[in-house]
Amino acid sequence: MNWIKKIKSKFKDDICEACGGDCRVTYKQLYLMDQTVGHYVRHENASYYKKNLYKIEKKSDIPSGVYACGITEYTCDDCHKNLVKLAIFLPVRDQEMYETPIYFKNGEMDDFIH
Repeated sequence: MNWIKKIKSKFKDDICEACGGDCRVTYKQLYLMDQTVGHYVRHENASYYKKNLYKIEKKSDIPSGVYACGITEYTCDDCHKNLVKLAIFLPVRDQEMYETPIYFKNGEMDDFIH
């Protein structure tokens, strides 16, 4: 992989970090979290999210003051590696206030989303 693609892969989710190939979205779903405003705690362990995320259909299903999480899985077209991104946010006045995304690169969330 050339150095330009390696740098790009650090900033773009649709470029494979392993080989530099193009990634496509293979799963996307919105979930409700069990955390409320003022009580958000970041967790790095996939098992926490597996136990505390509840599938919802649309943003209007999120109660006021409750965090939500968008899960997106990217799959590389070349080497077929997966990357799962958790985008945690709090809806505030028709906007979304995002926390730092959490990434799982080693299949930690595969049994949850498939």
